[in-house]
Amino acid sequence: QVHMEESGGGSVQAGGSLRLSCTASGYSFSSYCMSWFRQGPGKEREGVAAIESDGTLRYADSVKGRFTISRDNAKNTLYLQMTNLNIDDTAMYYCAAESGDGGTCDGVEYLGKGTLVTVSS
Repeated sequence: QVHMEESGGGSVQAGGSLRLSCTASGYSFSSYCMSWFRQGPGKEREGVAAIESDGTLRYADSVKGRFTISRDNAKNTLYLQMTNLNIDDTAMYYCAAESGDGGTCDGVEYLGKGTLVTVSS
């Protein structure tokens, strides 16, 4: 049974930092592309960052230079270090395992329940 649990969300002032974690089980974590999505109030879900099984990184333009995605395959854990947060980063953040040839990111297969990040001015 697949289980994915995000943690680390919370309330922070603009300019602050948070580190999200996602612990997964029930599938071959190291073989998957792992990614972070978010959905803000009244907005559609959007991809934030992804890390392929070979370590290739991808970021949305809106978070480049501020967010860092990483993974620890030994711990089946995905991370998202977020710095210089702004109000537009307020959203529910979800971790996802994406299926694709060779561990590339080609569509969400498993999705966590999310952790809420609220940024205030």
